[in-house]
Amino acid sequence: MYASGTESLIKQAREIQEEELQKFYSRISKLVHTKDYGNETVDSLQRLHLIVSATKYGRTIPSDLYKKLQALLCSPSTPEQIQVLCSGTLRESLPIRVHNLSTEDIQDSRTINYVAAVILAQAGHKNDLTALSNQLLKSLESRQPECQISRHVLPILSKVISFSPESLTEDHINLVNRKLVDWLRYASVQQGASMSSGGFFTGPRSRQPAPLTEVDGAVAGDFFTVLCVGQSYTEDQWMNMYAFSMIRKWLLTYDTEGTGNADADDRSEVDGSVMSMVSATSSSSRLLPPKERLREKAFEYCHRLIEQSDRKAQKKADTELQKACLVEAVTVMDIICKEDPSFVYRAFPCIKALYGRLNAELAFARVVLPIAQFYLNHSETAAVDSEAVFRQLFSQFPGELFNESLLAFEFTQFCRANVAVLQEGVALYRQSFPNLLKFLAWNSPALISEFAELLPSLLCPETAIEVLHSLLDLPCLAAALDLQLRSASLQAPEKTLWDQGPKVTSSLEAFRQPSYRGMFLYILRPEAGTGDTIDRLSLLHEVLADMAESPRTVQCAQTVPVLLHLFFNTVVQFADKKLINQLVLILLERSGLLFNIRNYKTEVQRVFSSHLLVLCKLHPSLIVEQSRELIDFTCTTANIYSKEDLYIHMVWVIGEYLSVSHDARCTVEQITSFFETLEAVLFEIMQVRQLAGPPRYSPRLITVLMTTLAKLASRSQDLIPRVSLFLSKMRSFARSATVASCFSEEDLEEILTRAHELINLLKLPSVAQFVLAPSARGDSPRWHRDSNASLPLSMRTVSSLLHKHGSFQHC
Repeated sequence: MYASGTESLIKQAREIQEEELQKFYSRISKLVHTKDYGNETVDSLQRLHLIVSATKYGRTIPSDLYKKLQALLCSPSTPEQIQVLCSGTLRESLPIRVHNLSTEDIQDSRTINYVAAVILAQAGHKNDLTALSNQLLKSLESRQPECQISRHVLPILSKVISFSPESLTEDHINLVNRKLVDWLRYASVQQGASMSSGGFFTGPRSRQPAPLTEVDGAVAGDFFTVLCVGQSYTEDQWMNMYAFSMIRKWLLTYDTEGTGNADADDRSEVDGSVMSMVSATSSSSRLLPPKERLREKAFEYCHRLIEQSDRKAQKKADTELQKACLVEAVTVMDIICKEDPSFVYRAFPCIKALYGRLNAELAFARVVLPIAQFYLNHSETAAVDSEAVFRQLFSQFPGELFNESLLAFEFTQFCRANVAVLQEGVALYRQSFPNLLKFLAWNSPALISEFAELLPSLLCPETAIEVLHSLLDLPCLAAALDLQLRSASLQAPEKTLWDQGPKVTSSLEAFRQPSYRGMFLYILRPEAGTGDTIDRLSLLHEVLADMAESPRTVQCAQTVPVLLHLFFNTVVQFADKKLINQLVLILLERSGLLFNIRNYKTEVQRVFSSHLLVLCKLHPSLIVEQSRELIDFTCTTANIYSKEDLYIHMVWVIGEYLSVSHDARCTVEQITSFFETLEAVLFEIMQVRQLAGPPRYSPRLITVLMTTLAKLASRSQDLIPRVSLFLSKMRSFARSATVASCFSEEDLEEILTRAHELINLLKLPSVAQFVLAPSARGDSPRWHRDSNASLPLSMRTVSSLLHKHGSFQHC
């Protein structure tokens, strides 16, 4: 949110009238024309920038003012503050006139930066970047002494290749390859000349450049890298740092086979065996084409960085720099090895030694991710066992570093990028899903999109049931992780006091009690396979009751319905009949065994209801196969009040799929059992007395129950008299004062209309069987008046005909 003053200025900028705006344009044009760069001009340009950037659409600046702003931008003599405002205004405004901006005659690096920013913001085609690319690469060839323009070129060039890699020709690519080699390998190892502050002892000796040092204070040997430390740096050292920061993007963009014909021609002239021998010898690298030479020097540079990282840094900032450089170095090595497999055998000893040095230090966990990527890509080529790396990656990191948000993000990005390989080649990936969910439980909803992509890869027939339970218990996991951290931060004497009795007054105390430890160990388990769930879930929910309103727990609960939808949509693609039966039973069981978080049960039950229909449609026979469990569920009227939506859907699928047409094993006895169960339920909830409380269910439940009873009666016609008698009592029920005070007139009319339609329909049993029990192979659409409850259009038609026939007889 903006401050009130800022919001007021933005609102004024958006609502400025056209007449006032034109006057303002004229005033700025006059100020700019007089070359008055005082406070009034600065204030006016600031207001102009706010006006053009405050709206989502571009504002059109008058042509004369636009040209004047471009002229100010391109003039090296313009004060920097004015150039910044002009650049920002032109980036946001119309018309787009990139072709009018040229950097050919500009030698000032600062001006090139601001002009390039406008060109990059408004370029619509690679042709718009041609002139800029040519000028940037021309400046790279400049050999003027003390020229600092190259330092500003690389960031701009990096943006150019991000926008349009095709804007660079093969000659341009080779030029940059050669320059990057020079900057990476041949920078000075002496510090830059520092500005003297004067003083009595200042003399020629004190102004001599000192050698650079390593992070541990030793004099730097070999060649310069970003891990060399000094008080000041020379221009070529700055270019070395810029080049290293850009090398990854450059290699990913242009270091691919077939980038150009020049390298292919060069390779064809040299025998492959000779080529590999030359690649392995640094002293002969000048014989290589530019692309291969850049690979060689970049590889050497990364190798030296890994060696330098073994030194103990004297400053904390240098330790963090070491970590960042290791991540980048291993990643660049991986890219080089993917493009030229001959480097794999040179890289693996170094990478393996690095992992052996870092695997015991959790502080370097982020570095292990690119190492794991390297093993994933090249361990098979080098015949190296990678199990230890992935065991640490999936077992230790999520369990101990789940609260490191940056690691969590990078870890999930690693999994996303390699999901196909992990799914097929790393058995521990699926097995470790309880650990992976710790990242989500602690960092939701920030990681919801990442896990939405990962979840399908974690699912298979062997893990589906346990994953479902784990998703439902995700808020419990978030609470347990919170307790784990809080418990670890307490002093030892406090922990000892807790172990003296089984009674606990808070979840934090329960976490330390041996009697509850088994539950928490299961929730915090690192791997799958120890059981789908636990028997004491209700006790766990009771123990964690004081965590139900924790912001982290609540946020975690909000992500569960999204993942449940994705879970069911994925599982139905491979689920067999046995698995579908298990899933339906879990829906019934877990619909009442959920952590008591506000709205959580309602949202989860809504998801269950929608997917129950899909599961039953895929496997209608489950109604017969699980008849005992379904009767137990529907005969319990308490389920109506705690999970009405799921109950209504269950009643509907019973009426829809309990039929011989869906399962030949369906018997009259089963139909009668379901009928009597639902009849008793409907009878019980209709017993409304004047002194009793109002109904706590929706009218839709009544209509669904009536419809299902009629469907079952149509398949066992001995039941028709019973249901007809029952339906005839609906009018007295609807006229009850208690019911009338709770249901609207439209709802009561719907109940009576439904009862009347069903009574009429059941007078013709053969017609009722056709209307209420359509063929299982019917492909025609079903018209419903309300979701999953109303009758098909054919029933309306038959009822209308019967009503008309009765009217004619009455006449």
